Amino acid sequence: MTGFAQARRTTPEGELVLSLKTVNHRGLDLHFHLPPELDAFETAIRDVVKAGVARGHVQLHVTLTRSAGGVQAALNRPLLGAYLAAFELARREFQLDGKPDLNTAFRIPGMFAAASPELDAGFEQTLKEVTSEALQALNQFREREGAEIAGEMRSRSEAIRRLAAEMEKIRFQATAAFQKRLKQKLSELLRGAGVEPQRLAQEAALLAERSDISEELARLRTHAAELEDLLEKGGEVGKKLDFLLQEMNRESNTVLSKTSGLGDIGLKITGLALAAKAEIDKIREQSLNLE
Repeated sequence: MTGFAQARRTTPEGELVLSLKTVNHRGLDLHFHLPPELDAFETAIRDVVKAGVARGHVQLHVTLTRSAGGVQAALNRPLLGAYLAAFELARREFQLDGKPDLNTAFRIPGMFAAASPELDAGFEQTLKEVTSEALQALNQFREREGAEIAGEMRSRSEAIRRLAAEMEKIRFQATAAFQKRLKQKLSELLRGAGVEPQRLAQEAALLAERSDISEELARLRTHAAELEDLLEKGGEVGKKLDFLLQEMNRESNTVLSKTSGLGDIGLKITGLALAAKAEIDKIREQSLNLE
């Protein structure tokens, strides 16, 4: 699911700001953007994020603005020594008068290096707490979005069950259609020769059995009910939804293959099955947003 959260804290080391951004992804894809001085803490941060997020493309940005009290200016003695030696060499070689200007020397780039105290285990704990704080805000945002998505998915699942019920009603009319189609084919083959009614009924029953969609419709309704129950229970549902939707799509495809060529009745069932597949596809799109 998509989301954004940010947490900040003032520490003895400086101002710490941590931002989290998530977008849809089939698995957990973590990307960290840390200043070099925080590289040693990436594993600790990663463990905290994994405990709070199970799915999504996650980007984590951390900045640490050092406080003035935590930064000390260190004189670059080798650079200053080189400057003074060069000044003395030039003075002697060209027989010049004068003395080195310290203010000029201090303006040379790199003459002073900012030396910051090393970050210890205490800062690591602070960093983990700020990460947890940002995760909590992120998940609150994601939960609100998830509730809206789950509501829409339940509505579409109910529509699938209604469509399956309509197909079940039409299914009972199929036997007569099978008999009519079979009789027409046999008449064409026999060129008007008589066909025993009993044999015709047997062949029609066999054809009806092969084309029966009652089991597929029952499984489709069952999977839809399971999907709604899964959303109601909450928790990590993304991968389970993927499996259910694959099964529902398979049942719909089987219904379409079994009812082709049945005339008007087949067309009605085909229209309903295609509508069910459309609802399944829309649920699949939304399922990518859920953990």
